[in-house]
Amino acid sequence: MRRRLLLGAAVTIAGCGFELKRPPELSFRTIQLAGFAPRSQLVTELKQNIESGPTTRVVEAGKDAQVVLQALGESREKVVVAQTAANQIREFELRYRFGFRVRTAAGKDLIPESEILLKRSLTYTESAALAKEQEESFLYRAMQSDIVSQVLRRLSSVRIL
Repeated sequence: MRRRLLLGAAVTIAGCGFELKRPPELSFRTIQLAGFAPRSQLVTELKQNIESGPTTRVVEAGKDAQVVLQALGESREKVVVAQTAANQIREFELRYRFGFRVRTAAGKDLIPESEILLKRSLTYTESAALAKEQEESFLYRAMQSDIVSQVLRRLSSVRIL
């Protein structure tokens, strides 16, 4: 009985056009990631996502790259949004800002200077300071993954002639 249910579910899913999420296919074979901080977690995640696709690999030398993704800035900000009458913080706004541009190895702009800015709200209480610190870290990681997804979607729109 259980096998029939599983088989029926598999047939239903296959028939509806369901497909696992894949990284976008990029139209170029090589890319250089330049201008990132030495131990940037963003560049590590970008590299992993690019190389998980079937068509593109990340190279270190600019002369080997068809396309160069140049980081212009990456910053994390934490701004107080709400306070109590006793001046205790109740809410923060977390911001993750990433500026970049994409060009060919010859210097032709494919994507001009662009900026991705993500914001998340974080409520805060002194009694749960450690938990809120972990939540903040989780939110920054989630925003980083969102930035990687957005950059990959923009890279998938690049066409080299």
